[in-house]
Amino acid sequence: MSTHNKAITNTSESPYVKLKSINFGDCKWDKGFWAEKVQAAAERMLPYMGNVLCGDVGHGLNNFKIAAGAKEGEHKGFYWHDGDFFKFMEAKMYIYALTKEEALLKELDEYIEWIGKAQEEDGYIHTHIQITEGAERFSNRKYHEMYNYGHLFIAASVHFRLTGQRNFLNIAIKQADLLCVYFMPDTKHYQRFGFNQTQIMGLVELYRTVGDKKYLKLAEKFINRRGTFKIEHHSTTEGYPIGDMVQERTPFRESEEAVGHAVLALYYYAGAADVYAETGEKALIDALDKLWENVTGKKMYVTGAVGQAHYGASTNLDMIEEGFIDAYMMPNMTAYNETCANLCNAMFSSRMMGIKEESRYADIIELVLYNSGLSGISIEGKDYFYSNPLRMVNNSRNYDAHADVTESPVRQPYLECFCCPPNLVRTICKSSGWAYNLSENGVAVVLFGGNRLDTTMLDGSSIKLSQDTDYPWKGVVKITVDQCKDSAFDIKVRIPKWAVGSTLKVNGEDAMVQVVPGTFATINRKWKAGDTIILDMPMEVTRIEGHNRIEEVRNQIAVKRGPIVYCVESPDLPNDTSILNVYINGDTNLVAEHKPNFLGGVTVIKAELQLREDKNDDMYQVVTKPELKHHKTQLVPYFAWSNRGQAEMTVFIPVIWNN
Repeated sequence: MSTHNKAITNTSESPYVKLKSINFGDCKWDKGFWAEKVQAAAERMLPYMGNVLCGDVGHGLNNFKIAAGAKEGEHKGFYWHDGDFFKFMEAKMYIYALTKEEALLKELDEYIEWIGKAQEEDGYIHTHIQITEGAERFSNRKYHEMYNYGHLFIAASVHFRLTGQRNFLNIAIKQADLLCVYFMPDTKHYQRFGFNQTQIMGLVELYRTVGDKKYLKLAEKFINRRGTFKIEHHSTTEGYPIGDMVQERTPFRESEEAVGHAVLALYYYAGAADVYAETGEKALIDALDKLWENVTGKKMYVTGAVGQAHYGASTNLDMIEEGFIDAYMMPNMTAYNETCANLCNAMFSSRMMGIKEESRYADIIELVLYNSGLSGISIEGKDYFYSNPLRMVNNSRNYDAHADVTESPVRQPYLECFCCPPNLVRTICKSSGWAYNLSENGVAVVLFGGNRLDTTMLDGSSIKLSQDTDYPWKGVVKITVDQCKDSAFDIKVRIPKWAVGSTLKVNGEDAMVQVVPGTFATINRKWKAGDTIILDMPMEVTRIEGHNRIEEVRNQIAVKRGPIVYCVESPDLPNDTSILNVYINGDTNLVAEHKPNFLGGVTVIKAELQLREDKNDDMYQVVTKPELKHHKTQLVPYFAWSNRGQAEMTVFIPVIWNN
């Protein structure tokens, strides 16, 4: 039995995973960017979220108390609110694992006790169905039972791994066994059941935790059944769009295009990757390869965000919400880019990296973490974005049209649809678990940041590394070997795709290995304590343009430095200047400047922009040569926008070339 069974995703025994997950807690951020974010999560994000979800604003704990018969009242929140609470619990588990604070474990035990009291004798738990009169079990997939169960199974598995306690795991097993009773038989009624299919990931993780193969078999069945029936409404589907919206028009193994709701799709793909990790079925990985290429190559924003539209149609003309539309159709102002979808993009890539042992997947993880993921929460850690557009223009939309303020121009202290905040906070809390992976005879350095790794390699030998860096603001990363075995092994260092011209040195000398952007540079040697690796990544400010088919960004550029995407924000412009009247010279001098006391400590980009007087309101007008005024200002990291009050913002800026 492997000793690497305390990971976020436990791939220690997965036969088709090449890069195995480290045990959570074996790596800890100890200084710098991510150490500060995790500290903020422990000190501000989680306590604030706990007050919300365990009080009368967020309803999460109250729903379990009502279902348990200990409290009067109606179910509040959306159907999937149980799953939001499980994600919040999972985030708290990671902080417990890092700090060993007994108070956190006690709080978790109290939540678990209420969940256990709410669970029915046969294992069923779903507070909306239990509390709401007339609602029946598995009567309609819009109730999101499967989504809640997926997060239950994952959180309970993580809880068992990190605490050694079975109180939460037993609840999950009881519910999973009931799920097998209902859904293992090939009954026509349940062929299309499952809306947001996190249950696939959850069942695989439960299989990895307890070893019962029926959970893996059921996860596989949910994939096998999708797309094998006539697309039309029946009793279990009424109330929500069908077809591509829920990835049911095309069987998974025949899928080549990401379609429908982006969160549903990417949780589904991540689940299928988990199943492949255990079964090695070629048809699954062939489809996963095509889907990943389609997402990241044709439907992903420069920030790593996905889910182009709030409402729209698939290429098969099925109605979709919050999801993928046509390739290269990438609106800026109306970009939906739900925080959950962006995080799911990283989750999918994390699994693909483990399977393929390829660095390019980690580029997507990093892109999301620093940009479209982190933009979902304020620097203070108490306000949230649901959607993450690339351009915000005041009064361009009716922001009161959606009661849950999913498209608000400012972050909100509570979102009625509360799926994104705990998803993001748990991602921040678990980020150190993504920093390294274990290869066949070594360790892979995946994410950069001040940290210490103390783990064992797959052969059981001890390895201790430490990372010293000011990344992402500086490109020098120093990795020190603090302890290792005597025989030769690999240290694989990720070279980001953007890091052209990077160098690698060992103990001050050229590492004598290929340093190719977008790959792992593998250094094999007999290491000893005190050896150092220096990765030096040039951090020039770069100008990014979109593919010729992205009409929305033709003749516009975005500014990027290292992994950070930048934006222009109205607080850095003269009063009453619309973001739509901002231009940039293509050859203007772009200079990085670190500001330790600004927006939590960020590097800004100094630039000279061109400002145009407001045009008239005619939809079309005769062109005259515009008068442009020079304005020296700064660009700020995209993740940090909207932390200085309501503001206009744009990532892509129309460009003027002097030649």
